[in-house]
Amino acid sequence: MLETGTKAPDFTLPDKDGNPVSLASFAGKKVVLYFYPRDNTPGCTRQACAFAGAYEDFKRINAVVIGVSKDSVASHQKFAEKHGLPFVLLSDPERTAIEAYGVWQEKKNYGKVSMGVVRSTFVIDENGVIEKVMPKVKPDTNAAEILAYLTKDKP
Repeated sequence: MLETGTKAPDFTLPDKDGNPVSLASFAGKKVVLYFYPRDNTPGCTRQACAFAGAYEDFKRINAVVIGVSKDSVASHQKFAEKHGLPFVLLSDPERTAIEAYGVWQEKKNYGKVSMGVVRSTFVIDENGVIEKVMPKVKPDTNAAEILAYLTKDKP
């Protein structure tokens, strides 16, 4: 997994509408880049809804929220519509960004070992450098923790 102080790898992936989105296009803004396993699963839904609930707060501090998973564009579109997700969801079926950020890892579930996306969040600064890495985040508290981190020392 990438570390704090590393230049964030750029990528271009399709959003829920099939439009290409590049990380580089958000230069000058804080980016909250979160990787999650799958659309419409309980944990991923709670995490996405928590980011949606805090979306206006992120906008107020000029931070962009981007969620990335291996799910298809069509899956993201249904997920966003069903839960009213106002932020960018990117589809990465080839695991381009997922592997570049080191979040494709061995996971154990009920004793079974498999490869998958480890729920992780990266805060990328205005210059494209990783400012904070949060591996193995909890879906229910991730958005609030990131928001608290970004607003510390600010009125």
